[in-house]
Amino acid sequence: MRRCAIALFGQRARLRWLHLILGGALFMPYWLVGTIVLGAFLDSPGMFGGSVAVQFGAYAIGLPLAAVTALFPLARPMSVAVARALCGIPADRLADGPARGRDAKARTAGWFTLHVGAGALISGASLALPPFAVSLAALPLWPALRESEVGRYWGLDRPWMLWAALPAGLLMLLALAATAAATGALLARQALRLLGPSPADRLAAAERRAAEAESRNRLARELHDSVGHALSAVTLQAGAARRVLDTGDAADLEFVREALTAIEETTRRTVGELDGVLGLLRRGEEVEEGVGPGLDALEALVRGAGPRVALTVDGALGPVPEVLSREAYRIVQEGLTNAARHAGGTPVTVRLDARTEELEITMENPLPERPPVARPHGGRGLRGVGERARLLGGTAVAGPVDGVWRLAVRIPR
Repeated sequence: MRRCAIALFGQRARLRWLHLILGGALFMPYWLVGTIVLGAFLDSPGMFGGSVAVQFGAYAIGLPLAAVTALFPLARPMSVAVARALCGIPADRLADGPARGRDAKARTAGWFTLHVGAGALISGASLALPPFAVSLAALPLWPALRESEVGRYWGLDRPWMLWAALPAGLLMLLALAATAAATGALLARQALRLLGPSPADRLAAAERRAAEAESRNRLARELHDSVGHALSAVTLQAGAARRVLDTGDAADLEFVREALTAIEETTRRTVGELDGVLGLLRRGEEVEEGVGPGLDALEALVRGAGPRVALTVDGALGPVPEVLSREAYRIVQEGLTNAARHAGGTPVTVRLDARTEELEITMENPLPERPPVARPHGGRGLRGVGERARLLGGTAVAGPVDGVWRLAVRIPR
């Protein structure tokens, strides 16, 4: 009994009933057009004064009109939003976005026609039946109704009606609730078939997920390059300054001052880059490829890496395209980070050649006496350098050459 009561009058049943009534309200313009069309041919006495046949004739004319208007692409987003809110359908089971293609539009038109058509019938019954059923149930306690013209017209003045009125009225209300619940459940099942994603929708959703994953990967790469380089550079400079202070040599205080200045510049620049990337994330915007500084900030980057880093630039960097400039900055940054991690304290040379149609980046540092210990999750830096170079149509090669570790990158301009 409790399950039946929940099925007929529970929250889900009430929301689906509301969904049907909304469909009836949406059908009203189509029904009015149908009454006007029939009135022109049948000389109907009025919009609400025709026979039952005329009313259902207008209903039959309105259904195809509703189907035609549902062929517009924006009909599906509105139908999906209402179905999700009122029919109790999980959000991931229905399609997103406008209907594209004949199949999707036809299924949307079928759903909209079913919704407004069934909603019109349930709405009409919901408006007309409850007053009659309540009046019928109150007939034994309402002598004036039995003696009125309406009562005599409907035969309510008959003696046996006093006994049958109350259960008949209650059964009418129960039948209305059951019909509305069954129709709402039917619409919910049909929504999965008619408003569910088509193969084209699934492909578009997969492409969106791939784009979101690519955006997250770009964000991770930017944060890795920026923060990872900053931490490595700061650690290296702080360690060098501490070793100088331990010796107690006053002549090396200038080196300590330079190291602290490099730490300050590196942290200030990194905080600015971090704020820029996280600002995009807070606003929900897609992280653009290569977000960050360009080659105009290269000298500050090298200066922050310490006095053992030498920079040589051949050619003018100003004409370098903006995207290439940002990616080249990140490549140099990652190269300096690797040198600090695996060969900290050794001299590093950075050469940029912009005199030809390719931008060449070469970074070298002496190989450490002991090979670096492999990290379980390491290697993302050089992989990121290779990805950046390949995305721009270039190449990146890294490895030991003649006693030095060399990173050579060539990218077309």
